[in-house]
Amino acid sequence: MKVQASRVLLAPPADVWALVGEPYHLPDWWPSYTGVVPDRRGLAEGARWRVVRGGPRPGTVGFINRPGGEATIVIGRVAPGRLLEWRDLAQAVDVRVVLDPAANRRTEVTVEIEASRWRIVAESLRRLPREAVSRLYDLCQTAAEL
Repeated sequence: MKVQASRVLLAPPADVWALVGEPYHLPDWWPSYTGVVPDRRGLAEGARWRVVRGGPRPGTVGFINRPGGEATIVIGRVAPGRLLEWRDLAQAVDVRVVLDPAANRRTEVTVEIEASRWRIVAESLRRLPREAVSRLYDLCQTAAEL
C-alpha cells in the first residue's frame, strides 16, 4: 500500500530543508516519534537512527502501537534541499519526503509512505502523510509569522 499527501508550505525550500534535514527535528513533525538519537553519521545514507516511540499526541494520528519503546530507522537516499528517505525497520514502512520550489518563495512538500503489511490499519496509514504535512505546515506558518 502506498499513500501520499502534498501541501505548499509558507517558507523557501532552504528553510524547510533546515527543518526536515535536521535529525533532532524529526519528532517535531513526524507523528508518534517523540525522540531521536542519530548515529554518528547524522543525515547520511545508511545511517541508523534510534527513534523513541510515543503515544499519539492530542489531535494526531497514532502510528506505532507500543508507546515508550524504541525502533530503528535506516536513512535511505538523501539529496540535500530536495529529498529524504528512510525505512522504519520495526514497522516495515518506507518514507519519502520531497521538497519542490513553489511560487512566491514557498515550498511544495510531498510525503509518501509505502507499506506492504499494513492492510489492517489502512485508514491510520492513509492519514499519516497528511498529519506529517500538516505539522510541517504549522511549523512553517509559525516561522512565517515571526
